[in-house]
Amino acid sequence: MKIALAQINPTVGDFTGNLEKILEASHRAAAHGARLVVFSELVICGYPPADLLEKPRFLARCRSAVDELAAASRDLPTAILAGVALAAGSGSGKPAVNAAILVDAGNILLEQYKRLLPFYDVFDEQRYFASAQQQQVVELDGIRLAITICEDAWNDKNFWPRRFYQIDPMLELMRQNPALHINISSSPFWHSKRAIRRDMLAAIARRDGIPVLMCNQVGGNDSLVFDGSSLAVDRDGELIAQAASFQEDLLIVDPFTAAPIQVPEDQDETSAAYQALVLGTRDYVRKCGFSKALVALSGGIDSALVAVIAKDALGAENVIAIGMPSPYSSVGSIDDSRQLAANLGIRFEVIGISGIFAEFNRALEPLFSGLKPDITEENIQARTRGALIMALSNKFSALVLTTGNKSEMAVGYCTLYGDMVGALAVIGDLVKTRVYAICRWLNRDRQIIPQAILDKPPSAELRPGQRDTDSLPPYEVLDPILEAYVERYQSVDQIAESYGFPLELVQKVVRLVEKSEYKRQQAAPVLKVTSKSFGMGRRFPIAAKVQV
Repeated sequence: MKIALAQINPTVGDFTGNLEKILEASHRAAAHGARLVVFSELVICGYPPADLLEKPRFLARCRSAVDELAAASRDLPTAILAGVALAAGSGSGKPAVNAAILVDAGNILLEQYKRLLPFYDVFDEQRYFASAQQQQVVELDGIRLAITICEDAWNDKNFWPRRFYQIDPMLELMRQNPALHINISSSPFWHSKRAIRRDMLAAIARRDGIPVLMCNQVGGNDSLVFDGSSLAVDRDGELIAQAASFQEDLLIVDPFTAAPIQVPEDQDETSAAYQALVLGTRDYVRKCGFSKALVALSGGIDSALVAVIAKDALGAENVIAIGMPSPYSSVGSIDDSRQLAANLGIRFEVIGISGIFAEFNRALEPLFSGLKPDITEENIQARTRGALIMALSNKFSALVLTTGNKSEMAVGYCTLYGDMVGALAVIGDLVKTRVYAICRWLNRDRQIIPQAILDKPPSAELRPGQRDTDSLPPYEVLDPILEAYVERYQSVDQIAESYGFPLELVQKVVRLVEKSEYKRQQAAPVLKVTSKSFGMGRRFPIAAKVQV
């Protein structure tokens, strides 16, 4: 049996557009002789729909979309398997179920619900969905199919050292003697996730002795980026086919033949992270109804990387870069920014803020009389820039992409209502050392980012001779501490012992992390590319006294 894995890029709530994509891919699958075309989890309504699931009209539209899909399948020789949210039955206490629908020639052959509902990191499905009480194998042309939805395949006791659930739905489905396991997923990308996913599904195939197919969503939705990478493994766990990463694809496979069909070369994690950020930026801007973006270029490495991402995501004609020098900005900062903009072919404009900064100081002078200049005056510069770039955003209907990295967001080395203003924190999940690594990777064949930007010491340039190391440890020291504390929840003692750092230094960094929570919760959404990003997957109180 030929089966098509159709990884498409749905938009939450765009039922008409999503159905058009589903039907277009189904017709292409039929043209390739596929008997079944498989789509991702909640593809009909888009994932994640969040509190839209609490609106009865949204769930009613989900049901009518299923009816439309079934009607459209009457003229197709190909059955369609797709995910959708449906209204839960009375008495469940939850508004919806996470369903897989199998339609063939106008008939609904299966309406099966997800059993394991994730409740960790970015997932909050127990808030919305009722869990399936039982699941059943379905036959198509005499072949028995075990269909699972994402998390239902993520609880193999032989693979995971720690399990979140007592049951394994696939073990129960295996008692019904399926010949093939099909998993529909909306599994977000983060560092090393694709390898983990592949190894896990291969282990399940070996355990159960049947082939496993997985169709994953692709595209960006808010902070989440889905890589696609849909795949097929044979009964021995060998990879026989894998779809492209970070783009729509249609993969045709016969899971009962042993020969590999399409197995791409492994992609390194630096390249993958960059592609994820480009895809996430493109979809965030366009799915929010915009086409243009603004980037404040400072002459530093962070804004340079954001500008390159924006250009690759939206096209050079849709990116406007703004330089806003203050009295403390070096000449090289503007020259380097201009060179970067020329390399990228993007528009570059300069708005000097020295006069505006002076006017702020004059207006505040009566109240500040007798007080020494401090971080207040530094923040005025950042907030002046924030006000100007937001004015440009309004005038040109362009979203502002913030340029702060994860290291800065972690320790509060950023200004509320200043450099933090904007619609999307593109590199807010990259520590500074990873920013440099990606920029060096970008320059591997030719110089995109001027070497002067890579070479200069990091500085906010908000006072004479300022360097980041005036306030922070070197990033080669800071970043390992932050990754251990923020991403792996290690204690200060564990971090100090593991890395050989002074305990007092680790404590200082952790105190900065804890006292900056109020800033992070006012930040723009962060594109997630690590296992633990700031935002929806990391929830901490603001008003708290944390013992370091």
